[in-house]
This record gives sequence, structure tokens and C-alpha cells, in this order.
Amino acid sequence: MAFRILALALAGFCCFSSHLTIAAQTTSDQPNILWITSEDHSPDIGCYGDSVARTPHLDAFASQSMLYKAAWSNAPVCAPARTTIITGVYPTSMGAQHMRSFVKIPRLIKALSVYMKEAGYYCTNNVKTDYNVDLPKGIWDESSKNAHWKNRPADKPFFAVFNFTGTHESQIRNPKYKPVTDPAAIKLPAFHPDTPEVRRDWAEYYDRLNDLDGFFYKRLTELKEAGLEENTIVFFFSDHGSGMPGYKRSAKNTGLQVPFVVHFPEKFKHLASNEYAAGAQSDRLISFVDLVPTMLSITGQEIPEYLQGKAFLGPKAVEPQPYVFGFRGRMDERYDMVRSVRDQRFVYVHNYYPHLAEIQPVEYQFQTPTTVVWKRLYDEGKLNEAQASRWIQRLPEELYDLENDPDEVHNLIDDPQYDEVVRRFRKANWDHLLAIKDVGFLPESMMLARSEGSTPYEMGHDPMKYPMMYYLPLCETAIHYEDTTPEVLALMDAAVNSEDACQRFWGLIGMLQRGEKIMQPRLTKIGQLVNDETPIVAMLASYMVLTQQPEDQAAWKKLGSQIHIDQSGMANAIEALFLIDNLPAIPDDLKAQIKAVDVPEEMKRANVHGRYESVYQKLQAHIDGVPHREY
Repeated sequence: MAFRILALALAGFCCFSSHLTIAAQTTSDQPNILWITSEDHSPDIGCYGDSVARTPHLDAFASQSMLYKAAWSNAPVCAPARTTIITGVYPTSMGAQHMRSFVKIPRLIKALSVYMKEAGYYCTNNVKTDYNVDLPKGIWDESSKNAHWKNRPADKPFFAVFNFTGTHESQIRNPKYKPVTDPAAIKLPAFHPDTPEVRRDWAEYYDRLNDLDGFFYKRLTELKEAGLEENTIVFFFSDHGSGMPGYKRSAKNTGLQVPFVVHFPEKFKHLASNEYAAGAQSDRLISFVDLVPTMLSITGQEIPEYLQGKAFLGPKAVEPQPYVFGFRGRMDERYDMVRSVRDQRFVYVHNYYPHLAEIQPVEYQFQTPTTVVWKRLYDEGKLNEAQASRWIQRLPEELYDLENDPDEVHNLIDDPQYDEVVRRFRKANWDHLLAIKDVGFLPESMMLARSEGSTPYEMGHDPMKYPMMYYLPLCETAIHYEDTTPEVLALMDAAVNSEDACQRFWGLIGMLQRGEKIMQPRLTKIGQLVNDETPIVAMLASYMVLTQQPEDQAAWKKLGSQIHIDQSGMANAIEALFLIDNLPAIPDDLKAQIKAVDVPEEMKRANVHGRYESVYQKLQAHIDGVPHREY
């Protein structure tokens, strides 16, 4: 039966890709370009070898197209990933890496749709934007649930995006759902516990992929009925990995690898690349930052030098790149800083806040039953080493062999036989951070303050405002908490005495990650920084004092002074609540103060889509004792 369904789907797609006598509705020599995108799923579809997935139309499409086996989103969560897609610049270079944030960008950075409009395209987006950057109004001819290429002027080529939301994380959290997919047939990842709740969530996820297959078929049918299949290049991809916990929000391959398939009709195959062939599979490493230059290459436009990706299709396609790069910043209300690098076989992960577990209590993630039961079993000590690995303090670096360990549970970072591989990845990561001017080494509030009157991107490219060559070696040393040699401790001591606030911050981080034995002899100096002129340095020092001396009133007062949004600013207030929430015992009077804080109306109006506001309120609710469900 399954074979018959697939055969019918293949036949249907052959009709799609064959020449029809229906006259096309455009006479332009420019190709139409259709993006069919989806949310929150990994390459868990039939054409990628998944035997559980029911995706006959996607599989048929892939059999007539180029499938990319090593495609990455650059971020494992929606808004930063989409920011990369629309700008062709790493969000870490623009200060836009934090989920639920919003930053200004310089005029030289333009949206992909603007370039396409300048090339004569009618550009539509149906319907999601969710960017982390301030883009001008009108970048799309239409962006709404009704946006469609059918509404274009006569004889004008189109660039149209249709996004499927049915696979989103929010769609796989119904405890009463009766899945069609057999839960027993699913091969669980090594890091998930085998419970009925986990299997049900996975089965519902696979059902949603079947819904996606129907959505995809509908979009192709619209092209066929309009006689446009031979005039249209079609892209299919998702925005990041699966919405299941341990995938989304993880800067490993599990959170970053996406399905990615491209079809060029015969008429426009000359715009593909030398490797393109119908039904072929490509090992080329590609990522979302490459999409803008690739689209400009296909449509015959110049590729601006500021773009940070490389074209992989079109006349301006370059040679395959040796690496792709990922990142993780703040995930809603929980801070983190991770950078990752992948080649054909390995993935390297660099944790700049290794004192934090990979899975933090992000409110939205804990609405998924799998997350709840997984955390409960961890607390009860009922998980094996692989299943517990996402809940414990991380190592500063991780290395996984994707060929032999696709679930990324065997960290090879300390295995001597991989020393050369580790050195190679360290250099690749270092070179990349310097090349793009990664501004993530500044805490969020410090980054925004230092770029006031300009943009984080421009600040990051000014060596006087952002001397990255001084910061990066200190950060690298700070995170390797196992190193407590006198030389390294002297470096941390010098950093906290620096005139530069960023160096003071990372000096404190280095001490924090080395624990009580290093902090206790330095509490006097750390205590002096409670009154530091830079709020985040003062807050971090207060937090560190309170981990050792929970009754210190001066430290509590400093943290409490920063929670008022109208006085401190939203970023400082969020950082204060984040640190407070990580302390074991919060005074009742401070809890009452936090509960009473409201976002001023003028800040609500200036707060695009309520992003920072929602982050603040989630921390506020958690401190007030409102559970994330159960964990």
C-alpha cells in the first residue's frame, strides 16, 4: 500500500515537472522563485531515509530535485534563524542573536525581499516574519495570510514565501492526542527516556509532518494549475531542528540540521550549479546565511561585500565551504552563549557559559509533556548517562562524530586521537568569530548601551568601541574552568581590575565557573564590584557574593535596584531577574517588589511584538512561584 501511495505521488510530480500546453502567466525570462518553508522539524522525512514519516509528496519532489544532506540553520530557534535568512548576515554580528529581542541595523544591510523587488520581482510572504532586527516597512509587496503570487501584476515574476506553522513546537503538546503514527515504531534518540508521553509527542510530531506534506502538495498544485511549473524554481526547507526538547534551542547538529531541497525546471537549469541534477543528493555544506547571496546569484544581481554567506547556486556560486557555523544566545528568558561549527563528519560546540545546563527552565519549552517527564526522571535519578547529559553542567567544549554518533551523546573532546580535529575546529571557530565581529562577548545590556546612537553591527566593527582581539583570548581562558594554574588565576584577577567593563565581566565569569574555592578568597574584591558603574558587572558581582553569603544585604539591594524597567531599562531588568531566579532563596520583600513591577505603557508601545516585555513577565511569574507546568 505504501509503495502504491509513493508511486502515485511520483506520477503526480512528474506531471508537475513535465511541459504543459497551458500558457504561462508570465513572459519574463526571469524565473519565478517559490519558497515553501516549515517550522520546527529536522530532516525526519522519507526522502532523508526516515521509515516512519508519511511524506509521499515531499519524497516525490526530492526525487526530481537536489537534496542537500548537510544543510544548517544558523540558529536553533525561530527569530534569530529568520533574521539570518532575511539579511544574509549572522545575527551574532548584528547583536540580534537573542530570542525575543530587537535591534537596529545599519542602512547598508537590506532585506532579501528588497533586493528582489529592485530586480523587478513581486514579493509576497505568507505569513511569518518574526525578525530580531528593525527592518523598514514595505519590504514585501504583501505580507499577510492572504499574500499570494497570484495577486502580482501581469508579466511580473514573483518571489513568494509560504510558511507552514502546523509543525511548530506548540502543535506537539496535547496530552490527550490520539496519534495516527504508531508510537511503538519510532526510534527514540539516545538522550530521550522511553516513556509513553515521549512516544506520544514524537508520534504527534510525525503526524504534523504528514500535514506538512499535504500543505506542500497544495502549493505545487497551485503552480501546476496556473501553468507555471516550468517557470518556477522551488525551494523547500524548515527553519531549524525538531520542536522536541533537546533539538530546538540546541546549537548542536540536532537543533541546526534542516531538510533542504531545491528544484530547477529544465528551462532554468543553467541557473543552478555544476553539481545540480534531478534526483541527486549533495554533500555540500550550506546554511541560511548563504541564502541571500544565492538568491542574488540566481537572479543575476551583484553580491554586496557585507554579506557573510556564500552563493551555492547560480552563476556566482563559489566552491563548497569547509564549515558551517551555528550559535545560541538568550532563549526567551534564559541566557546562554554557544558557538558551534560543523564539517562533513564532526560538530564542535563551544560553551561560553558552561556553568549553565544545556536545557534551562524556559517556560515555553516546559509546556511540552516530554520536557516535563524528562526533567522529573532526571530529578528522581532514573536516567542513564546519555539521557541525563542535557541537564548537567557542560564542558567548555564538545566534539561529536556525526557518522557514528548522530544523537551527539559521546563527547570526544578529551579523546587524544581527536586532538588534531579539535585544534582544527578551535581555529575555525576563532577565525569565524573575528571575521564576522561577533558582538556576543558583550552582555546584552552592555552591547545595547555601547551601541547607543549607532547600531551593534557598527559598534562591533569599530575596534575602539569593541576591541575584540583583547576580549576573545580572555573569554577563551575564562570558560576553561578546570584550569586553576597561578597564571590563569592572575589573568582573572587582572581582568576584574581592568578599566574595561567587558573584561571585568569575563574576569568574574571566570571566577564563577571555577567555583567556591576560587571565589571565597576573592570575595572582598568581588564585593567591591557590587558598586560597579556598569550595571551588569555590579549585578554579576552581587550574584556571586550571594552564592557564598546569602544574607548579604548590599548584594540583594543592588540586584533589587535593577528590576525596575523604567529606571534600569528592559535589558538590565531582564538580566537582574535572570540572576535572581538562579539564586536558591529570594527574600520575600524582593519577591513582592518583583511581582509589583509593571511595564510602562510607553515601553510597551516601543516594544515590538511585546518581545522584551514577554521575557520579563516570564521571569517575573517564575520568581513569583508560578510553575512552568511541572518540573
